[in-house]
Amino acid sequence: MSKRNRRIGSIKAELIKKSREATLAAVQIFNNPNISFKAESYVILMIIGWTYLMHAYYRSNKIEYRYYSQHGTKRIFDKTKKGAYKYWELERCLNDKNSPIDIDTKNNLVFLIGLRHEIEHQMTTRIDDLLSARFQACCLNYNHYIKELFGSELGIENYLSFSLQFSTIDTEQKDLLSEHKDLPANIQSYIQSFDQQLSESEYSSQRYAYRILFIPKTANRKGQADRVIEFVKSDSEIAEKTNKEYAVFKETEKPKFIATQVIDFVKKEGFPQFKMHNHTKLWKERDAKNPNKGYGVMVADKYWRWYSKWIDEVIKYCKQQGSKFK
Repeated sequence: MSKRNRRIGSIKAELIKKSREATLAAVQIFNNPNISFKAESYVILMIIGWTYLMHAYYRSNKIEYRYYSQHGTKRIFDKTKKGAYKYWELERCLNDKNSPIDIDTKNNLVFLIGLRHEIEHQMTTRIDDLLSARFQACCLNYNHYIKELFGSELGIENYLSFSLQFSTIDTEQKDLLSEHKDLPANIQSYIQSFDQQLSESEYSSQRYAYRILFIPKTANRKGQADRVIEFVKSDSEIAEKTNKEYAVFKETEKPKFIATQVIDFVKKEGFPQFKMHNHTKLWKERDAKNPNKGYGVMVADKYWRWYSKWIDEVIKYCKQQGSKFK
């Protein structure tokens, strides 16, 4: 092995080591009950961990990940005032054509990067629980990719376990922004606008936000409920019974959709030219946000969500317009 290749391998190994350390530190801080600055610390450290991981991948594949300008056949590398090379930040790594990261994992990371921009210059409170599904997805995604790109022996699942807590999971809890009244307006606005730009499948992806339905279990035999979380096969008797019960539960509250989801549904019905400005014009003309009309509801006293009834109305309108939106 040449001296240059040994150096590449040495730097790659150091990058992977630092990447794993940053990620483990992020999770350990988030699970520490004595630390209140959890979410902010988690986001920053996870971004560092992912950045090192991407640098290790590009280095191992001999892909240049330093900023430079091309002058003929010569590369002039960008440097800091102290003379250090300027390496790609995480978002630049994700946007490169050689990135190995899938779209849903990328969405999760881009969300965290944007969140960091919103919180790095001011104190925030109570965003830990609100965004925990996205934080969990980020951990699982990291563990998946470090093993896929560099070997299963580098997985971090053996270093982590479920975090124990002294409070129960309240069955009345809802993850609505209305219960986070002290959440800064800029964070609320950022979360809403980011989610609205995602397609329905992207928003629902477990790699974007890892969501689990918990159902309290009553144990009537010894050893029956020794785990906090128990996974069962989807075709088992208990799963079928649970799914039936959950279906009834879902029907008690109408499904709600953001505007981009409404437009996605309409496009799938054969009207690809129906755009956001058409939708805005239509609901204003129909006074569709009037609660008395039953087309939708205001969530958290701030965010409007549409019911299926409005989607049917929009599709009906498009059909009446003939080929205008086809």
